[in-house]
Amino acid sequence: MTEDEWQAQVTRDAAKEIGAWLEARGRLDQPIRSLTLRDLEALAQNAITHFIVMASRRIAREPETNNDLRRFLMSG
Repeated sequence: MTEDEWQAQVTRDAAKEIGAWLEARGRLDQPIRSLTLRDLEALAQNAITHFIVMASRRIAREPETNNDLRRFLMSG
């Protein structure tokens, strides 16, 4: 899988997770402006967590080809 393909997959999967979060709370049909700051923080946290999980799996599968991704996750 190329970097672009992987990024597209991560983006799609994160969008699905956000949709599932909204749907589980009965908020999928409401406008974004109706979300509270707490809701938005939870959405962001879920998306970030999903990215970290997917990136970690990619690094575990192909450690030699993902040095930039490893450095990104380890920085900070």
